[in-house]
Amino acid sequence: MARIPTSLRWLLAALLLALLAACATGPRISSDSDPRADFSAYRTFAFYSPLAIEREGYASLVSGRMKAAARAEMEARGYRYSEEDPDLWLNINAYMQRRTDVSTIPDVDYAYYYSYRHRGYVAVPYWHDRTTVHRYTEGTMNIDLVDAERNALVWEGIAVGRVTRNQDAAARDAAIDVTIRDIFAAYPHRAGAR
Repeated sequence: MARIPTSLRWLLAALLLALLAACATGPRISSDSDPRADFSAYRTFAFYSPLAIEREGYASLVSGRMKAAARAEMEARGYRYSEEDPDLWLNINAYMQRRTDVSTIPDVDYAYYYSYRHRGYVAVPYWHDRTTVHRYTEGTMNIDLVDAERNALVWEGIAVGRVTRNQDAAARDAAIDVTIRDIFAAYPHRAGAR
C-alpha cells in the first residue's frame, strides 16, 4: 500500500477542519439592502423610538446590551451617534418561538424463530420507520437601518439560530455581542467621508 505524503495529509486535515467549521452550530445570517440607497451619504445614526425590542415602553437589561453592541458596531464603522439629526435610524427586533424537528429514517430489526425443520433459530429481518422528535427554541434577531429623511428601510441584517436557555448573565451578554457582530459582518458599508 502506498504511503500518503505528509503535505497531502496536512491538506486533508485542513480540509476536514474547514468542513467541520462550516458545520459548526451558529446562527444563520442573512442581509438585504436597498440598491437605490446611497450609503456613502450616511454619517450619523440614532436608535429608532420606540425600539421594537422595547415594546413595553422601557429598556430591559437585554435590550440595553443589544443597543450597546449595535452602537459599538456602528461606531466601529465610522458612524457618529446623534439623536438631534441622524441620517439613519437603527431598530432592533428579537423574538423566540418553539420549534419541533421530526425526522424519520428506515431501520431494520430481526425477529428470531425456532425452525423445527432445520433444528435451529432463524433470523428474519423486518423493516420499520424510526421517528425522532426534537423540540427547541429558535431565536430571530433583526437589525434594521432606516433612512431617516425618506423613512425607508435601506439595510436589514437577520440572525436565526437555536437559543440556549439557563445561561448566566455573562454568557447571555457574550452571545448577544457575538450575534450582533456576526450580523454587522454582513454590512459592507462605512460612514461617508466629509
